[in-house]
Amino acid sequence: MREIPDPGASGGEVVVEVLATCVPPYAEEVFSGRRNYPLELPVVPGPGGVGRVVGVGPDATRLRVGDPVWCDCTVRSRDDALTPDITLQGWSSRGDGGARLARHLHDGAFAELMRVPTENVYPLPAEAGHNPARWSSLGVYAIPYGGLLAGGLEAGETLLVSGATGNLGGAAVAVALAMGAGQVIAPGRNRAALDLLVDRFGRRVRPVTLTGDEAADRTAMSAAADGPIDMVIDLLPPAAPSSASRAAAMTVREYGRVVLMGGVGMLGGADLALPYPWIMRNSVTVRGQWMYPRAANVGMIRLIASGALDLDLERVRTFRLDAVDEAVEYAAHGGPFERTILTPPAG
Repeated sequence: MREIPDPGASGGEVVVEVLATCVPPYAEEVFSGRRNYPLELPVVPGPGGVGRVVGVGPDATRLRVGDPVWCDCTVRSRDDALTPDITLQGWSSRGDGGARLARHLHDGAFAELMRVPTENVYPLPAEAGHNPARWSSLGVYAIPYGGLLAGGLEAGETLLVSGATGNLGGAAVAVALAMGAGQVIAPGRNRAALDLLVDRFGRRVRPVTLTGDEAADRTAMSAAADGPIDMVIDLLPPAAPSSASRAAAMTVREYGRVVLMGGVGMLGGADLALPYPWIMRNSVTVRGQWMYPRAANVGMIRLIASGALDLDLERVRTFRLDAVDEAVEYAAHGGPFERTILTPPAG
């Protein structure tokens, strides 16, 4: 912890007072280097958060000082509309262009103030300013929401969430149901986490206890659905074997969709091998999705504000910014729907 100069807003930028930011459960893995994220040092870490506008650049036309806002960490370069370079502000980046962005925008959310591109700042309803800690988990839900949008999830469809008992997987279950999914197949090995999903969301969640036997697990997941599985979203973490992703993906129906968003393969191990004839003959769509489009932020804010996605079901533990080390350690032991939140320092 140390003091740095307050950031200022130039053209295309906004300065925000950070009111609350979510500490990812794997933050310790990033900071220790065990999860090999390309952090551009020096960096103020922290992927997005809820704040209050304290300064705007001359080209901002709607934002006002004092507005409660959501700050999206997914920053895209402005000089390529088709394939922009991307950095996750204060967290990660992709390629040389992403690293350049990261070096310029090194003000993450684990601070009192942060400088954010204007297009990454989204107005929030007034209630968010009264409960910023709860609203700061918006970023957790936005990630699977991006995958569900990419796969074109429609109301009434059956979705299988591979990795449903994890942090992002549990969020995917909640978002899918809020979007109107008819039922969600939730496979996992953690029976307590599966029971939590059923207890929280009711009969629209169909739990499946995995055994590690690929063929048997695929059969069990397919049998859990009342009919065909329309879409699969994979959110398994880096330590998961590719066989688990493959077993889930191959439950999808003819003309179904598979969206890959997890970390399988990031730590080495076998690549995901899906049979060419199966993909071709069944006209299956397989696509990757990193994070989410800009409009997903607006969609998530609407889902939460309307009550379709209920944040009151979460267990929130807050830490002051000057206790950030304790917060990182605590977050590593959290489960689904448990949020570790940093708030401004005392005084």
